[in-house]
Amino acid sequence: MLQATYTSVLNASSREELRAEVVRFGQNLGFETVAAIAVIDHPASESEFITVDNTPQEFLESWEDADGYRIDPVMQHVKHSSVPIIWSQRTYTEKGLGARWEHQAKFGYHTGVCVALHLPEGRHFVLGVDRDLALPTDSGEITRIVADLQLFAVHAQDTALRLLAPEVIEADRPGLTPRELDSLRWTMEGKTAWEVGSILGISERTAVLHIQNAMKKLGCISKHQAVLKALRLGLIR
Repeated sequence: MLQATYTSVLNASSREELRAEVVRFGQNLGFETVAAIAVIDHPASESEFITVDNTPQEFLESWEDADGYRIDPVMQHVKHSSVPIIWSQRTYTEKGLGARWEHQAKFGYHTGVCVALHLPEGRHFVLGVDRDLALPTDSGEITRIVADLQLFAVHAQDTALRLLAPEVIEADRPGLTPRELDSLRWTMEGKTAWEVGSILGISERTAVLHIQNAMKKLGCISKHQAVLKALRLGLIR
């Protein structure tokens, strides 16, 4: 079930579809509320936060409070660390923020897990899942939840940046030729270079050249990695 979710989030083509995939993932994992945040650092101004979530309407004002982000211990942790944080009431009380936890707990934010991916060029992706119930006491179950969250974040981050900050991705989108894109599409279908050449009416050597050029432009070391990156960038579907 989760593997299908990883694949489907790559194919999200709108903000609404991304939100549906993120919420579905979180709820399948046992968490009612979910937030995916693309963060873009701007050298001359404050960082930009772009979010898809299912935050309760009554909690939106508190959730969108930028000053709150600066003191929230969960957000402060993921700001600089890629190590997941499993948080609870204690996370807040240890920082003298018990009142903040009590306020958010009224809206279902009792405990949760949050991970962050810190990418080149001042880009970040944060994924958090929260719920009204205590987390499982079994360490194996907790490990599974964290691993699933991290793996989903890896799949979702490119889609989130592509849909939530398209102007940033567009600046890095390589210019592949139609033949290079066609070669990647047929490679995605499992075709060999010889088969790609036959389909496109070119020689096997030329097909290999198109695939290698695509790999170089995408900064990939294998044709399979190039196919995945092209999918994430929306170059092929």
